[in-house]
This record gives sequence, C-alpha cells and structure tokens, in this order.
Amino acid sequence: MSSITTPSSNNLTGKVALIQGGSRGIGAAIAERLAHEGAAVVITYVSSADKAAELVRNIEAAGGRALAVKADSADAAAVRGAVSQTLSHFGRIDILVNNAGVLAIAPIEEFSLEDFDRTLAVNVRSVFVASQEAARHMTAGGRIITIGSTNAERMPFAGGSVYAMSKSAIVGLTRGMARDLGPRGITVNNVQPGPVDTDMNPENSEFADSLKSLMAVGRYGRAEEIAAFVAYLAGPEAGYVTGASLTIDGGFAA
Repeated sequence: MSSITTPSSNNLTGKVALIQGGSRGIGAAIAERLAHEGAAVVITYVSSADKAAELVRNIEAAGGRALAVKADSADAAAVRGAVSQTLSHFGRIDILVNNAGVLAIAPIEEFSLEDFDRTLAVNVRSVFVASQEAARHMTAGGRIITIGSTNAERMPFAGGSVYAMSKSAIVGLTRGMARDLGPRGITVNNVQPGPVDTDMNPENSEFADSLKSLMAVGRYGRAEEIAAFVAYLAGPEAGYVTGASLTIDGGFAA
C-alpha cells in the first residue's frame, strides 16, 4: 500500500472496481485507494506484469481483494475480456476507471499516422469500449470515471496537439454517456489531472521544471491526490456529480 496514510470510510465495501491501466503510477494509486475503501479491484496491464503482481500482493496483504488481468487497451476484444473476467471472478462490476493512456509528442508535420491511430485507440476508443461493456452489467449506483488530462483545456507546449485532441474527445463522451446512463442511476465523470509525479513523468527533470512555472502551486501533483479525488467520485456522496470534467492540476489551467 502507499506510504501516505489515508482515512478509510469503507464506503466501497461490497463494490467491485475495474481499473484500466492499473499496474503503476496513477492507476496503481487508484487501485490501492479503492481497495482501502473496501472495494475488490481488478487491474489491467500490458507489460508491467511484475508490478501488477506486486500490487495485487500488497492489496491482499492489507486484507483486500485484487486480480491482475493482462489486456492491451488498444485491443477492443481484450478490453471486453477484462470486463468479462471481472464479472467471472468477482460476480459484478460497480466501478470502472478508464486510466490507460499513451502520449506521443511530435510536431504536427511529423506526427505519424501509426501514433495517431494508437493514441485514439487507447485514449478514446478503449474508454468507449470499456464503458459500453461495463454499463451493460452495472446497476444503480454504478460509476464510470475516466482519467483525462488538463491538456484538454490547455496545451502550452508544441507537439501535443493529438494528445490534447484525444483528451478533449473524452469531455464530450463523458457528457453524452452521463445523459445515456443517468436514468439508470449510473454517473459518468472525467478527472483531468495536471502534471503528476510518476515513473513516466518524474517531478525531477528539465521537462518538469518547465511545467512547474505554469502551475499556481509550483509543484507536481502526487498520484495519491488523484486517487483521493477518484475515490470521492466512486463513493455514495458523489451521486449528484455526473457529466463533469473536473480539473485537479495545481492551477495549471488557471
């Protein structure tokens, strides 16, 4: 579990959560936090098998229930399979967190079609596929939460146009799905983090230094801070929040 102590209200006891891209970084912090709140969690991974297995062991050692499933979010069949394995292993699905994402940066004149297609496949299509499949099995109180990006609101550096576009697409998808699923008591929300200290985007780097100057608080976020936000949206107190794109970025887009 995380070294940061978090209070537990056990708001999610009896719930089952699937986290796409949950083996490391923000996804792992979300899995730990939801498990800490009482949910059984399923995490998907592509190449980080060791990290996924370690995370499952840590959650189980703390008294939680967890399962790791290998599934490439660019593969629609694998995404549907992850939902199916969640149902077969835990018997239900109450919370879906779409956290898988890729980032390719290049000037628009040089951006390859291959990178464009993979960006859309992982950052947009997998959200649609997983949400569609999970929604078919959710009951009232279900939660669909996507990890977008503050770059949907602000792209302050060159080369990020396609990434920003993919995260902007999530804004519209979230609003539309909220309308579709609201009558069933299922909420749909989009969390838009700013720069967060992870292995893929460490706080101590030249790139990070260039971004810190753009933030009101002058620091990177912590994965645990994003996880706490997600835990709120996944819980019963957030039943009136839906169709929202909620920015947690230290003032990056202020």
